[in-house]
Amino acid sequence: MKKIHLLILKSFIRPFIVTFFIVMFVLLMLFLFKYIDDLIGKGFEWYVILELLWYAAATNVAMALPLSMLLSSIMTFGNLGESYELVAVKAAGVSLRKAMAPLFVLVGLFSACAFLFSDYIMPIANLKMGSLLYDVRIKQADFFIKPGIFNNTIPGYSIRAESKSKDGKILYNLMIYDHKSSNTANNVLLAKEGYIYNSPDNNTMILKLKDGVRYEDSRVRDARVYNPRQQFTRFYFDETEQKFDMSAFQMKRTDENLFKSHHAMLNLKQLKHYTDSNAVQMDSLRNTVFREIKSYYYYYNDYYKARDTTPVISEPISYQHGFITVIPEDKRNMAISSAQSQVRYIKDVVNVKADEDSFYSNKDILYNVEFQRKFTLAVSCLLLFCIGAPLGAIIRKGGLGLPVVVAIIFFLIYHIISTVSEKSAKEGNIDTFWGMWMAIFVLSPLAIFLAYKAATDSALFDIDQYRIKFNKAVAWVKRRIGITGRQQIPAHESLHDDYTKSS
Repeated sequence: MKKIHLLILKSFIRPFIVTFFIVMFVLLMLFLFKYIDDLIGKGFEWYVILELLWYAAATNVAMALPLSMLLSSIMTFGNLGESYELVAVKAAGVSLRKAMAPLFVLVGLFSACAFLFSDYIMPIANLKMGSLLYDVRIKQADFFIKPGIFNNTIPGYSIRAESKSKDGKILYNLMIYDHKSSNTANNVLLAKEGYIYNSPDNNTMILKLKDGVRYEDSRVRDARVYNPRQQFTRFYFDETEQKFDMSAFQMKRTDENLFKSHHAMLNLKQLKHYTDSNAVQMDSLRNTVFREIKSYYYYYNDYYKARDTTPVISEPISYQHGFITVIPEDKRNMAISSAQSQVRYIKDVVNVKADEDSFYSNKDILYNVEFQRKFTLAVSCLLLFCIGAPLGAIIRKGGLGLPVVVAIIFFLIYHIISTVSEKSAKEGNIDTFWGMWMAIFVLSPLAIFLAYKAATDSALFDIDQYRIKFNKAVAWVKRRIGITGRQQIPAHESLHDDYTKSS
C-alpha cells in the first residue's frame, strides 16, 4: 500500500473515533433529559442506570454512525485540503478517486458491520432497553418524608413527622393515619420517636416506635344504625413496631418474552416469519368476511334470477318509488324490516372486521419498515461518506468549525427527509420501500454532483468566485441598459447633437 493511502487512512480513523464518541455522548445526554423524571428520586442502584445507558448507546448507533461518518469525512479532507496535501497528492500523479480507494474499502467494511449490527445486535439491544425502561418507568418513587408534611406514598397510610435526624433514619413526633379499613381517620397512632429500617428482602419497611399511643374507633360506619356496644379504644405503648408493605417500591423485572414480538426487536429471519404469519391472518380474516356476507348476496341474486320467469312488467318502475312497488303491499313492511336488520348485521360485521384488518395491515407496514431499516443503515453510511469526502475536499477547511456546521446541515436534511417519508410510510400514504429509501434516493444525485466537482477541482464554495461573477453580471446588465438607452434617443435630438459638435 502506498504511503498516500496510509496517510489518508490515519487522517480519517482518528476524527471518526473522536466524532463517534462525541455524537454518542450528545445522544445519551438527550436520552437522559428525556427520561430524567422517570429516573430521579426512585433510588436506583448505579448499575441499573449504567445498564440502561449501555443499551441506549447501542440503540443510538443507528443515528451516531452515519453522522460521525459524514463529519469525520468532511474534517479529514478539509484538513488535507487546507494544508495543501491534496494538491501534493494530485501533483504526484494520484487522482482523488485513487487516493480515496482505501477509504471506500474501509467505509464498505463499516457499512457491512452496520448491517450485521442492525440485524443481530440492534434487536437484542431494543429488547433489553425496552423491557428495562418499562420497569424503570412504572417503579414508584422512594418513600421519603419531609418534616411537617403528610406523606401518602404508602397505600392506605398518611405519615407525618415534625422533624428527623440528619441520616433520615429517626423520625420525631410521628403521626400515622391508617386508611386501610375506610377513608376516614378512624385509627390514629402517635409516637415521640420512630426508627426506620428495612427487612432483609427489602419488601417490608419496619418502623420501630417508642413512647406513643394508638387510638382505634370501632364504631359502626353507618351513622343511622345505633349500637349500644360501640367503643373507642386507646392503647399506650413504650415500644412497638409498625410494618408497611414496600413491594410496590421495589423494582421488578418484567419477562422479556412479552416484548419479543415487537417489530423493533426482530431480525430479518424473524421479520420474514412474522410477516408471513400476519399475511395468513389477514387472508383468513378477509375470507371470513366474504363467507359471512356472500350468503346474503347470493340470496338476493338467486331471488331475482328466479323472478326472471315471471311475466315482464309492461310499465317500467319509476325511480321515485324504486323496486318496492314490485313487492305486494301486504308484505312491504315485513320486507323493509328484514332488509334493514340484514343491512345492520352486514354493517356491524364489516365494521368489526375492518378494525381487525386495519390492525393487521398496520402490523404488516411496521414489519416491512423494520425490514427495510436493516439495509438503509448500511447504505446511509456509504451515502454520507460520499457526500462528506468530496465536500471536505471542496471547502478545504479543517477543525471543528465550518465542517461541523456543514455536516449538521446535510445530516439534518437527510434526517428530516427520512423521518417525514418514514412517517408517511407508517401511515400508509406511500409504499414502505419508497418511504425508507426516499432520503437516499434524493441525496444520491447530490453525492454524484459533489464527487464530480471535487474531481475537477471546482471552487464550489469560493465566495470570491461568486463575487466576481456577480460583478460581471452587474456590469453586463449596466452595459445592456446603456446600449438600450442610446438606441431609444430620438432622431432629431441626435442630429441636433451632431450639429452642435460640428459647430
